Amino acid sequence: MATPSPNPGVAGKQNLFWSPVDGTGRKVVSILRYTYRMWLMIYLSVRAAIYDQSQGIRTVFGVVSSQIYFTGWQAMPLITVLALATGGIVILQSSLQLSILGGASMLGNLMIVIIVREVGPLITALIVIARSGTAVASEIGNMRVNREIEALEAMGINPLSYIVFPRVLGGVISVVCLAFYFNVIALAGGFFVTRLIHDMPFRFYAVSLAQSLAGEDIGLFILKNGFSGIIIFVVSCYQGMLVKQSSHEVPQVTTKAVVDSIIYVTVFNMTVTTLFYLNQLMQLGLF
Repeated sequence: MATPSPNPGVAGKQNLFWSPVDGTGRKVVSILRYTYRMWLMIYLSVRAAIYDQSQGIRTVFGVVSSQIYFTGWQAMPLITVLALATGGIVILQSSLQLSILGGASMLGNLMIVIIVREVGPLITALIVIARSGTAVASEIGNMRVNREIEALEAMGINPLSYIVFPRVLGGVISVVCLAFYFNVIALAGGFFVTRLIHDMPFRFYAVSLAQSLAGEDIGLFILKNGFSGIIIFVVSCYQGMLVKQSSHEVPQVTTKAVVDSIIYVTVFNMTVTTLFYLNQLMQLGLF
């Protein structure tokens, strides 16, 4: 006969306390394992592309070119519209507010901070996730269902070097180029949109931008957009590779790829921005 617990009330309170802690710990461990697997995929893909000689560089370059065409070139009309709208709204609101406050000379600095550092990388990443992230995850998932990846392995071709690496490389190049294009259109094109309703000399605007742009802005641009491209396409490829045999899994992994990419990109951008401004405060002796 089992002996009853000496103090069931205390045990129940302990379970109520430790259950949320255990759940949080398991979630954190799961996220760390997931992140580790993605970084491992990056390493194995680069390693396979360097050492695997089963397919020529021309074949890999063809896949990279196709990815750049789809992700970069075909997304330019959408990027153009969003960049014009974003740049026009930000310039209009900023110039009006700064004119009222008598600080119109700060317009260039404000545009660099808002467009180049924050809005440009995030909007570009979201567009790429919506267009290319979903396409890559579903494409690789369907390749798994149709046993095309198994056929590549049977021919001695490493899927990581033929499928994953070219898409990640092409995706990173596309994201960086699209972000640069977004910034140019948002800063220059947005000015001309605003010019229709608000009188502002272009020379004043251009000089203000040139004086505000610093080397640290270029570093942040490359860091944010480069790593955003890596995150988007590694997550999409990883989720596509998780498909087993059923075609019903493809929409599921596609949705998971979109959600995870948005979370990782947003957290990464927020982390970089926070560290950057903390460093600025420390240099000024305010932190």
